[in-house]
Amino acid sequence: MQPAITARIRQDPFANWLGATIETIEPGYARVSLAVTETMLNFHAMTHGGLVFALGDIAFAAASNAHGQTALALNVTISFLRPTGSGDQLVAEAREVQRGGATALYDIVVTERNSQQLIAKSQATVYRKKESFV
Repeated sequence: MQPAITARIRQDPFANWLGATIETIEPGYARVSLAVTETMLNFHAMTHGGLVFALGDIAFAAASNAHGQTALALNVTISFLRPTGSGDQLVAEAREVQRGGATALYDIVVTERNSQQLIAKSQATVYRKKESFV
């Protein structure tokens, strides 16, 4: 069942449109990367916050749905800690830190691959439906 779940998650149209690479998918964990391009910058010539959020959200969705049940975000908070720019390699990792009943809590960190600097940190809650999406 896990290969079918992983294949379905890798078909994410939004992640593919952004050019994000889903590197690792395991139940409760995912790592996603993206190379920042000029078109992903804001008017300050920094990576747009929406892109940083989206990358973390893609990792969160992959990690939470990798259990095979349909998982939907209830809440996500983010702290932007350091700016990045064109040419930077962003990596988002989502980890399940608590799972109970229909909800689960995830920690998400976004780093810059080459410098290993922390770019953003998120915490997210997911609601897991009873049905499988595969």
